[in-house]
Amino acid sequence: GLGLGTTITFASSHWLLAWMGLEMNTLAIIPIMAHLHHPRAVEATTKYFLTQATAAAMLLFASTTNAWLTGQWDIQQMTHPLPVTMITLALALKIGLAPVHSWLPEVLQGLDLTTGLILSTWQKLAPFALLLQIYPANSTLLIILGLLSTLVGGWGGLNQTQLRKILAYSSIAHLGWMILILQFSPSLTLLALLTYLVMTFSTFLVFKLNKSTNINTLAISWAKMPALTSL
Repeated sequence: GLGLGTTITFASSHWLLAWMGLEMNTLAIIPIMAHLHHPRAVEATTKYFLTQATAAAMLLFASTTNAWLTGQWDIQQMTHPLPVTMITLALALKIGLAPVHSWLPEVLQGLDLTTGLILSTWQKLAPFALLLQIYPANSTLLIILGLLSTLVGGWGGLNQTQLRKILAYSSIAHLGWMILILQFSPSLTLLALLTYLVMTFSTFLVFKLNKSTNINTLAISWAKMPALTSL
């Protein structure tokens, strides 16, 4: 389901199909998130579902509005500023850019590391593919979103001891940089995304190996795995 959802969004040129892919992505990860049956996991799943459903509804509304105003559904030909702005905000909510980021640290903190990894990497791909296709139309909004995200991500991560929350803020900051650079050099943004995916993947796997979810566990893990700690 996860793979199919992302693939559908990647391959679509029609807004309805893109929306369908995003919706499949959300619905596919819900049972993966809730499978621990821990109250925290269930709470995180509910928060995630509500934000993603809101963003998807907003995207559907914006693309319908676009079709109503311009008479076409094509993703590449976004000309009207109103639907473009709405869609950008909906996608920002989907990937957790500031100022609509506050769900991300909460959700990530409630999940186990494997699910957190999927959420931080794979789930960002489909909305990002859509942002890559509509970025030329709204540079000011993207600059604001990007700047806010880098600031919020940087400051938010400072006073945390929980590793998953730090990773969530790190994700916000990284995506902020990507969105900021998007309108000047899309290829550089893709390189940043690739780097982010590799780094996040390895970090999550290290934490998983160490079974560490907070700074204290990380501080004493050098005795168990010195090589890993130095890495």
